[in-house]
Amino acid sequence: MSEESQLSVIIPVFNEAENLKIVLPPVIELCKRHNWKIILVNDGSTDDTRKFLNELTADENIKVLRHKLNMGYGAAIKSGIRACQTEFCITIDADGQHRTEDIENLFKCMIEKDADMMIGSRKGAKPASYTRGLGKSIIRLTAKILMNVPVHDINSGMKIYRTDLAMKYINLAPDTMSYSDVITLIFISHRHLVLEEPIVIAPRLNGKSTINLETAFQTVMEIINIVILFNPMKVFLPISVICMIITLAWGIPLAIHGNGVSTGTLLGFISGIIFFLLGLIAEQLSMIRKKSGN
Repeated sequence: MSEESQLSVIIPVFNEAENLKIVLPPVIELCKRHNWKIILVNDGSTDDTRKFLNELTADENIKVLRHKLNMGYGAAIKSGIRACQTEFCITIDADGQHRTEDIENLFKCMIEKDADMMIGSRKGAKPASYTRGLGKSIIRLTAKILMNVPVHDINSGMKIYRTDLAMKYINLAPDTMSYSDVITLIFISHRHLVLEEPIVIAPRLNGKSTINLETAFQTVMEIINIVILFNPMKVFLPISVICMIITLAWGIPLAIHGNGVSTGTLLGFISGIIFFLLGLIAEQLSMIRKKSGN
């Protein structure tokens, strides 16, 4: 297979009719030049997106998919990946933030470095708002506390994957905005080569982003779920140790003063043991799951 036919550009779309008129022409031109494929996923849009995309279906290099209802950012990307028939696929946003030059650069880096996932890193770029910046910081901090994360921008929407690996893991990732973070952590957890390259981010053309602190909280919960799935002792062991430390700090002074062992001390000690044992059980289940290849 030649380099020119190896890549599909996946674009999840939700109420982006105005932006698509500006975003799509340079992407189509780029893909025609390289004979790449474009997969557009209309995720239940209620504006003129469907009408606009229907006009593109005559182009054999463009595939348009449609969700009857809005299923979520992650669900749209998953549909695009499942429809992908090339060796590599790249996801970009429909809001005009990503440049076609970066698509070419990321693909070139992916091939040269033989990576399994290449992330378009926005490190150093100013966030669109204080809330978004705070949310991303919370997500990155949580991920780095719970896992060894070798990249900075885990929630970048511009990522290029090996399609076979993406298809293997997408069922583990959520349908929500936290898809981008979780799929990155899944690749890292399975010891695949995940690298990042700087990209330039432009301001959103039209409309308003749906990312907020609530989204960040949902993402943190999804990250914890993934860590428990693949490395549960990272969660259970610290909780167990904290319980034991608090128990000792509470119980030893009481015992020294001749007050015996309090009910709170016993409860804390038993809780620490329970969390440790739960961690061991979860660790065994995680090992079984890894060996089964799922």
